[in-house]
Amino acid sequence: MPRWTAAVPLLLLLLAPGAARAHCDSLDGPVIRSARQALDSGKVTPVLAWIRPQDEGEIRAAFDRTLLVRKGGAEARALADTWFFETLVRVHRAGEGAPYTGLRPAGGDPGPAVRSADAAVDKGSPAATEKLLVDAVKKGLHQRFARLEGRKSPPADVAAGRAWVAAYVPYVHWVEGVYEKAAGGGEVHGHGGPEEAVHGHGGADAGPARTPPAHLHADSHP
Repeated sequence: MPRWTAAVPLLLLLLAPGAARAHCDSLDGPVIRSARQALDSGKVTPVLAWIRPQDEGEIRAAFDRTLLVRKGGAEARALADTWFFETLVRVHRAGEGAPYTGLRPAGGDPGPAVRSADAAVDKGSPAATEKLLVDAVKKGLHQRFARLEGRKSPPADVAAGRAWVAAYVPYVHWVEGVYEKAAGGGEVHGHGGPEEAVHGHGGADAGPARTPPAHLHADSHP
């Protein structure tokens, strides 16, 4: 296996914002599963793992208020539960630096990366997820490299040279970004599938959102 694949299993979680399709705001996601468990048991403990220590007071107060309102009947119970779910997810996402955009219905598809990540936890093995990530990153690397058309430097023709530089800059920045995120161990919360993580927000032609050095800018002469 090539050396560069050693860091790949972390990649889709470590790339730029938008690299992972979170499911913490789904009604059948892990955060709300813990919330249902807490409400059914009357003990707040199951949800505290999902929030920062400094947010515990807000969640405890919301939990106590929810338990009180739940005593008002079926309709009150449903409204109180939804309010608690919204409060918990909002606070959880704020702790990750992500905005709260509402609860998503159950049954949605979080994407192959999240499905694989959760399956790996259930199975106790990341082997299948590692293959998914390795395949996605290899595809992104080879697609970018192929755009250089085997050339080691810009061709003499100015227009062709600029086209080569326009392929070279995203390629190098993508490789640099992948390496730095994987080696640095940074964490990112976002909303994108595996292909978005490999290709960036702009699809297959986009590189990391950063300004290229002046001497490599596509508008400069080679």
